[in-house]
Amino acid sequence: MASWDMLRELDNLRREVDEAFRGAGLGRPFGSTFLAPITTRRFPLINFSEDDGSLYVDALIPGVDPKNIDLTVVGNGITISGERKPFEEQQGQVVHRCELGSGKFSRTSELPVDIDPDKIKAECKDGIMRITLGKAERAIPRKIEIKPA
Repeated sequence: MASWDMLRELDNLRREVDEAFRGAGLGRPFGSTFLAPITTRRFPLINFSEDDGSLYVDALIPGVDPKNIDLTVVGNGITISGERKPFEEQQGQVVHRCELGSGKFSRTSELPVDIDPDKIKAECKDGIMRITLGKAERAIPRKIEIKPA
């Protein structure tokens, strides 16, 4: 089972508060995109879920070619990084609005349970990458029989 680290949690809280203030317009430059370094949104957006044997990470990565994504797992951390190519204007085309962000991205998150590094797979479908991480034996719940005294 993963141990709780108060200092890491406080550092995460500090980052969240900093991002909230930037999102309120303090220090946020005009025209920044969701992939800009000081944005209030993190990319990719992720969900964690689990069942008895596996942990699942779903990452929202629309418009990103899976060949441009690097996935690394070290200890209890997972990092999703890559690059989203910029929008290309066609000759003779007039662009009235361009909100799709582009550029390099990287997101690291702590995994809530210990995983088995030999039981990891990832696949992309419809702009969502599903990462399946098999739990380590010590992280799989076991039913303990209680005998009457």
